[in-house]
Parts: sequence; structure tokens; C-alpha cells
Amino acid sequence: MIRALLGIVVGLVLCPVLVYLWFTQGNPPVAVADPPLPFERQITHIPLHARIHRDMPKTVPIAADEATFVAGAHIYREQCAFCHGLHGSSSNVGQHMFPHVPQLWEKHREGVVGVSDDPAGETYWKVANGIRLTGMPAYDHILTETEMWQVSVLLANADKPLPPAALLLLKQPLQFDTPTATSLPAMSAKPMAK
Repeated sequence: MIRALLGIVVGLVLCPVLVYLWFTQGNPPVAVADPPLPFERQITHIPLHARIHRDMPKTVPIAADEATFVAGAHIYREQCAFCHGLHGSSSNVGQHMFPHVPQLWEKHREGVVGVSDDPAGETYWKVANGIRLTGMPAYDHILTETEMWQVSVLLANADKPLPPAALLLLKQPLQFDTPTATSLPAMSAKPMAK
């Protein structure tokens, strides 16, 4: 009996120590290409969806009209397209993140375009609050409430015909100022220190 009790006590002490050592030695999957921990997706998705459904707005305060879609398309291009892609063009960056970033203008499982099967209030919650450990920032201090609703309503209607002006914005490639090789400073030939 005493041996069994001693074994339980040693196990209770040793288990957290081993977990601590495993974490501090850099063993957990932290790189994007690493396979996820067992149940990692379930552990994060269950509380995320419960929180969203508890806190998301139930009513949409703006109309789903052409002005909203065009304004939402401008915001989407500026804030979202780099990771989530454009209409007809997926993002290379979003495909190399963990978890993979949903491409919001492509059909996913069951023929759903982006997040168009989610209520606008759910998308609004994600835009406003962000999602931890995904790269999705919180925009509540970056965009106005109206701007967050405009992009959320646009995405909720991604599976429907959009006004030509909004669609034109969403199809135009993003323009980035990329430095040319001649404008970059010369690299030194010194080897990198380890």
C-alpha cells in the first residue's frame, strides 16, 4: 500500500517536471511546418466557437447594399487580402501559415465560398477581436465599427453576385513597393556568427 501511494506521489511530481523539461528544450511543435499536437485543433476550436456564439452580435446594423459592398471591398484590399487572398487569386502567405488561413473568395468544403455560411455577426466578432495563435489580428482599435461591419457584410455575401464596382476592386492585384536589387545596400561577405 505504501509503495503504491509513493508511486502515485512520485508520478504526480515527476509528470509536471517532465512536461516542463519537454517544453523548455524546444520540443513542442512551434514551426508552421510542424505537425500539430494531439487534439490541438479541438482544444482551440471548441472554446473559440463557444465564445463567438456567446458574444457575437445577433443583428447587423448596416444594409447589405452596393455602398456597403464597395466600402467593404476597399477595406478588404487594405487589411485582409494579403493573407486571405483576392477574388480569383489566393494568397501565398496565407497558405504558409499555421493554421492555414482561409482563402475568403474560394470554395471550401461543401461548396461554401470563404465564410459566407457564417452570420455577419460571427465574422464581425473575428474581425474585431482577432483569434489567438493564428496570426489573425484584432481590428477593434484599427478600424471603426462601421468599417468592421462593412467588411463583415461583404464576406457574408461572398457567395452571391456582387456589384461590378466591388468585384473590380476584389479582382485587382495588390500593388506593393518592392525594392529592386540595385536599391538595396550591398551585403558584406563576412560569415554569420553562430
